[in-house]
Amino acid sequence: MSERALRGTRLVVTSYETDRGIDLAPRQAVEYACQNGHRFEMPFSVEAEIPTEWECKVCGAQALLVDGEGPEEKKGKPARTHWDMLMERRTREELEEVLAERLAVLRSGTMNLAVHPRDDNSGNKRKSA
Repeated sequence: MSERALRGTRLVVTSYETDRGIDLAPRQAVEYACQNGHRFEMPFSVEAEIPTEWECKVCGAQALLVDGEGPEEKKGKPARTHWDMLMERRTREELEEVLAERLAVLRSGTMNLAVHPRDDNSGNKRKSA
């Protein structure tokens, strides 16, 4: 019987509470402008920290606070190059030693491709001629 009594009341969708007698927190309207010329206001609590950027409600671009400071510049890390990563693993003396060894092998002409086959693009081993 209780199942039929609640049928059709949409308990999940509709709230039966009213807003009468409720004091909302004090609010302030903050204006933002995007680079495409759109201006809009967003309500914030008086106590809230106001963000300097907000997504534009019209075009989705980053809008900046009107009459406010711009966003703080973020310090970017410089890109790590191959050389930087190599120098983290080896000292300059070790690298010079490895270079001297490889140059000696190349100059002697004793490097045998059959012993050290290289892969071609198809994944098959290349055969020495």
